[in-house]
Amino acid sequence: MKSLVELKKSVLEDGIIDADEVNEIREVLFADGKIDKEEAEFLFELNDAVSGHNNHSSWKDLMVEAVSSFVLDDEESPNEIDDEEADWLIAKVQGDGQIDEIERAILDNIKKKAVKVSPKLHVLL
Repeated sequence: MKSLVELKKSVLEDGIIDADEVNEIREVLFADGKIDKEEAEFLFELNDAVSGHNNHSSWKDLMVEAVSSFVLDDEESPNEIDDEEADWLIAKVQGDGQIDEIERAILDNIKKKAVKVSPKLHVLL
Protein backbone atom coordinates (compact mmCIF):
# COMPACT_ATOMS: atom_id res chain seq x y z
CA MET A 1 0.00 0.00 0.00
CA LYS A 2 1.26 3.49 -0.89
CA SER A 3 2.26 6.02 1.73
CA LEU A 4 0.35 9.31 1.85
CA VAL A 5 3.30 11.08 0.20
CA GLU A 6 3.41 8.57 -2.65
CA LEU A 7 -0.34 8.67 -3.02
CA LYS A 8 -0.42 12.47 -3.12
CA LYS A 9 2.28 12.56 -5.79
CA SER A 10 0.53 10.04 -8.03
CA VAL A 11 -2.93 11.56 -7.58
CA LEU A 12 -1.78 15.10 -8.36
CA GLU A 13 0.22 14.20 -11.47
CA ASP A 14 -2.60 15.21 -13.80
CA GLY A 15 -4.24 17.79 -11.50
CA ILE A 16 -7.60 16.04 -11.16
CA ILE A 17 -8.94 13.19 -9.06
CA ASP A 18 -10.70 10.45 -11.01
CA ALA A 19 -12.87 7.58 -9.74
CA ASP A 20 -9.98 5.09 -9.57
CA GLU A 21 -7.93 7.54 -7.52
CA VAL A 22 -10.84 8.14 -5.16
CA ASN A 23 -11.10 4.37 -4.62
CA GLU A 24 -7.36 4.14 -3.98
CA ILE A 25 -7.45 7.06 -1.52
CA ARG A 26 -10.44 5.51 0.28
CA GLU A 27 -8.66 2.16 0.55
CA VAL A 28 -5.52 3.72 2.04
CA LEU A 29 -7.33 6.06 4.45
CA PHE A 30 -9.85 3.58 5.78
CA ALA A 31 -7.41 0.64 5.98
CA ASP A 32 -7.49 0.86 9.78
CA GLY A 33 -11.18 1.77 9.97
CA LYS A 34 -10.73 5.39 11.05
CA ILE A 35 -9.42 8.73 9.85
CA ASP A 36 -6.63 10.36 11.83
CA LYS A 37 -5.44 13.97 11.75
CA GLU A 38 -2.61 13.31 9.27
CA GLU A 39 -5.07 11.68 6.88
CA ALA A 40 -7.63 14.48 7.25
CA GLU A 41 -4.95 17.08 6.58
CA PHE A 42 -3.82 15.05 3.56
CA LEU A 43 -7.35 15.26 2.18
CA PHE A 44 -7.46 19.04 2.56
CA GLU A 45 -4.07 19.34 0.84
CA LEU A 46 -5.38 17.31 -2.08
CA ASN A 47 -8.60 19.29 -2.20
CA ASP A 48 -6.79 22.63 -2.17
CA ALA A 49 -4.66 21.42 -5.09
CA VAL A 50 -7.60 20.22 -7.22
CA SER A 51 -10.35 22.64 -6.19
CA GLY A 52 -12.27 23.95 -9.19
CA HIS A 53 -11.07 21.16 -11.49
CA ASN A 54 -13.16 18.46 -13.11
CA ASN A 55 -12.81 15.86 -10.34
CA HIS A 56 -14.98 12.77 -10.12
CA SER A 57 -18.14 13.31 -8.05
CA SER A 58 -17.09 10.57 -5.63
CA TRP A 59 -14.22 12.83 -4.49
CA LYS A 60 -16.74 15.14 -2.80
CA ASP A 61 -18.44 12.16 -1.13
CA LEU A 62 -15.12 10.87 0.21
CA MET A 63 -14.07 14.27 1.54
CA VAL A 64 -17.38 14.80 3.33
CA GLU A 65 -17.40 11.29 4.79
CA ALA A 66 -13.75 11.22 5.89
CA VAL A 67 -13.45 14.72 7.36
CA SER A 68 -16.80 14.42 9.12
CA SER A 69 -15.69 11.07 10.54
CA PHE A 70 -12.42 12.57 11.76
CA VAL A 71 -14.08 15.34 13.77
CA LEU A 72 -17.28 13.56 14.82
CA ASP A 73 -16.10 10.01 15.54
CA ASP A 74 -13.32 10.87 17.95
CA GLU A 75 -13.17 9.53 21.50
CA GLU A 76 -12.74 12.90 23.27
CA SER A 77 -15.94 14.52 21.98
CA PRO A 78 -18.01 12.08 19.93
CA ASN A 79 -20.66 13.73 17.75
CA GLU A 80 -19.50 17.14 18.94
CA ILE A 81 -17.21 19.80 17.54
CA ASP A 82 -15.15 21.09 20.44
CA ASP A 83 -13.05 24.28 20.36
CA GLU A 84 -9.90 22.48 19.21
CA GLU A 85 -11.74 20.76 16.35
CA ALA A 86 -13.42 24.05 15.42
CA ASP A 87 -10.05 25.82 15.27
CA TRP A 88 -8.65 23.02 13.09
CA LEU A 89 -11.66 23.05 10.73
CA ILE A 90 -11.58 26.82 10.37
CA ALA A 91 -7.86 26.73 9.54
CA LYS A 92 -8.32 23.95 6.98
CA VAL A 93 -11.42 25.34 5.32
CA GLN A 94 -10.04 28.87 5.11
CA GLY A 95 -6.44 27.80 4.49
CA ASP A 96 -6.48 28.50 0.77
CA GLY A 97 -8.49 31.72 1.09
CA GLN A 98 -11.73 30.30 -0.28
CA ILE A 99 -14.52 27.97 0.78
CA ASP A 100 -15.21 25.68 -2.16
CA GLU A 101 -18.23 23.48 -2.81
CA ILE A 102 -16.69 20.46 -1.10
CA GLU A 103 -15.70 22.39 2.02
CA ARG A 104 -19.22 23.85 2.18
CA ALA A 105 -20.63 20.30 1.93
CA ILE A 106 -18.37 19.20 4.79
CA LEU A 107 -19.57 22.06 6.97
CA ASP A 108 -23.22 21.38 6.09
CA ASN A 109 -22.82 17.69 6.94
CA ILE A 110 -21.18 18.48 10.26
CA LYS A 111 -23.90 20.99 11.10
CA LYS A 112 -26.53 18.35 10.34
CA LYS A 113 -24.88 15.50 12.28
CA ALA A 114 -23.23 17.15 15.28
CA VAL A 115 -25.22 17.28 18.51
CA LYS A 116 -23.07 20.18 19.73
CA VAL A 117 -20.86 22.64 17.85
CA SER A 118 -18.32 25.06 19.29
CA PRO A 119 -19.46 28.67 18.96
CA LYS A 120 -16.14 29.33 17.18
CA LEU A 121 -17.43 27.42 14.16
CA HIS A 122 -20.75 29.25 13.93
CA VAL A 123 -19.20 31.93 11.70
CA LEU A 124 -18.68 29.31 8.95
CA LEU A 125 -21.94 27.46 9.49
